[in-house]
Amino acid sequence: VQLGVADSFVILTKTGISTVPASVITGDIGVSPIAAAAMTGFSLIADSSNTFSTSTQVTGQCFAADYTSPTPSIMVTAILDMEAAYTDAAGRSISADANLNVNAGLISGETFVPGVYMWGSDIMFSSDIYLKGNDQSLFIFQTTGNVVVGAGAKVILQDDGSGSTPLASNIVWQVAGYVDAGTTSHLEGIFLVKTKAVFKTGSSLNGRILAQTACTLDTATITQPA
Repeated sequence: VQLGVADSFVILTKTGISTVPASVITGDIGVSPIAAAAMTGFSLIADSSNTFSTSTQVTGQCFAADYTSPTPSIMVTAILDMEAAYTDAAGRSISADANLNVNAGLISGETFVPGVYMWGSDIMFSSDIYLKGNDQSLFIFQTTGNVVVGAGAKVILQDDGSGSTPLASNIVWQVAGYVDAGTTSHLEGIFLVKTKAVFKTGSSLNGRILAQTACTLDTATITQPA
């Protein structure tokens, strides 16, 4: 799934990003078409160029549609690319019949091998799940509902015997609803979310949040994938 310019952002949304400090974000963040005022809790400091701002919570730069050119046009392209990536991911066919509606969406403790999986329900797990593969493996998880992760539950990446583990950049979650990451939970992958993403107290992500409404963080750690 190609992300285009959206791949430049660790968090990209259309209606806002909020944080309860102090979150720790590694990578650039951005909002469009909404203005920079929709990035709340960051105590943004505008650069002298007014093309971006900075925050002590962000190791990177913060961008918005109302900053000085060329930022607005870059943001328009990033949002279009995010939407195109969502459509692409949603259109992929499952790679095996057994990959449809695994355990009716209740996937605590499940181990997944590379492939395309689809659920016509929420995806929910309250204990760890496992993705077993290597650095060439591709995982796509599609849901017509939400992704709800219980407190302390984690996505664990496992070596399939090749000497490497799956890469977060090769794990895609296409979510028609919202993402709710419980306290101290940990996720891996690129989240293409039709609505909102909520990362609760102490939760973390190795990946990207590309949400078509908003993202809410509460002392969360969000790190762009290597």
